[in-house]
Amino acid sequence: MAEGVFRSMTKADKRVSRIDSAGTGAYHEGSSPDPRTMSVLEDNGELDFNHSARKIQDSDFKNFDYILAMDEDNLDDLLRVQRRIVKNSGADTAAARVMLFGDFGGRNGEQVVDPYYGARDGFTIAYEQMTRFSKGFVAQVLTGIHIAETQDS
Repeated sequence: MAEGVFRSMTKADKRVSRIDSAGTGAYHEGSSPDPRTMSVLEDNGELDFNHSARKIQDSDFKNFDYILAMDEDNLDDLLRVQRRIVKNSGADTAAARVMLFGDFGGRNGEQVVDPYYGARDGFTIAYEQMTRFSKGFVAQVLTGIHIAETQDS
């Protein structure tokens, strides 16, 4: 869903050249998005999203500027992979910046609860988050405007 929202939001933006999404596991590799994802995207006018699930590859860490995690567990997994790649390559750093996507939504450390095992309303909540995070990313990274962060107590 995040890819579909971000792709729709930035399709006319020449600063964005490549968008893709991948999982840290190969659970649904080769599968189309969940029908509830597609339904929520369609309800919000995003009708041209095609995707086939894939697992993240080592090459993604050099081919992308940003790799955005949906939650802390995935962030930890991605950072572990990135450290391994850097160690094995002898480089000081990997090209991609690995970050929590929710940090762009105005609430520091916000995570996406995976809606897969719940009802459709979880996908609606995830859509709202993806929209907010994507707008924040565009504002902060592409245009350099800092959005004030809040922390839930």
